[in-house]
Amino acid sequence: MQNIEQAVHFLEKYNLVLSTAESATAGLLAATVAAVPGCDGVLESGFVVYSKRAMQSTLGVKPETLETFGMNSEEVAREMALGVLMASSADIILAITGAPTADDKRDQEVYDGAMCFACATRLAEHQGVTSETVTFPGDNNERRAAAARHALLRLPYYYERLRQTS
Repeated sequence: MQNIEQAVHFLEKYNLVLSTAESATAGLLAATVAAVPGCDGVLESGFVVYSKRAMQSTLGVKPETLETFGMNSEEVAREMALGVLMASSADIILAITGAPTADDKRDQEVYDGAMCFACATRLAEHQGVTSETVTFPGDNNERRAAAARHALLRLPYYYERLRQTS
């Protein structure tokens, strides 16, 4: 898959409705889908949870998960995705958290540019959640845009991965 329109067509082909959970990308993922004409049949909602408190209160991310793994982790991305499954009626969820920029020297060594992705589905034959971490080059906005694009273009991969593990 090479462009965002193909991601929307993938959702249409498999009769999937998408919701998003976003921290680092702050709604860019949902906005990218919304920019495609005809997306209204495949996009349900987008949750922007930029703080730990919002992650906990809106999506049910556990305080222990945040404390143990940090906001910028696959574990948090997975809980974000599962939280949207509970809060929406969408079939498939894409979640993104990460650190497009590091706050301090320790973060820079560990997280700078790393974005964590999770995809979850409620479909009986593919139920579950999968995740990955990818590091992107560039400045903050370039990393955010790359993360949103990456998540959408990886939809078929995530879907197949969920299908194989169920």
